[in-house]
Amino acid sequence: MAQEIERKFLLNLSQWQQVEKPKGEHFRQGYLVTDPQKTIRVRLTDTTGYLTIKGISVGATRLEYDYEIPLTEAKELLDNFAISELSKIRYKITYHNKVWEVDEFLGANEGLLVAEIELQSEEEAFDLPAWVTKEVTGEEKYYNSNLTTHPYKNW
Repeated sequence: MAQEIERKFLLNLSQWQQVEKPKGEHFRQGYLVTDPQKTIRVRLTDTTGYLTIKGISVGATRLEYDYEIPLTEAKELLDNFAISELSKIRYKITYHNKVWEVDEFLGANEGLLVAEIELQSEEEAFDLPAWVTKEVTGEEKYYNSNLTTHPYKNW
């Protein structure tokens, strides 16, 4: 069984702007299913496509199945079957031997920055970078699938 344990945090913009960042990766992602019990997502980067199925979150844990698919098929799925979508730039930052993925949302979600960290267990200890502020794990309005239908600009 594939499972994801992920915690999400908001960022302090002024602290984040001071961080030396690697080149970010542009994501276009759309949803084929956005049900409270499950989501089916297609993600397109400059080089790769992914099909991801996620179950309901219980705390910071949920089932996740992630499959690499051909780039052309990912684009076709997004163009022909996505019921909603968003774009973002993702930065991967290593801090105290943990990889943080920071998403800078674009379009209708511009201005929203969310940092995620994947863990081995919900009890795993980790250090917070100075640019991380409030934890929003489990707050549905920050789920990417919800941001496609209830964008940040409308909050």
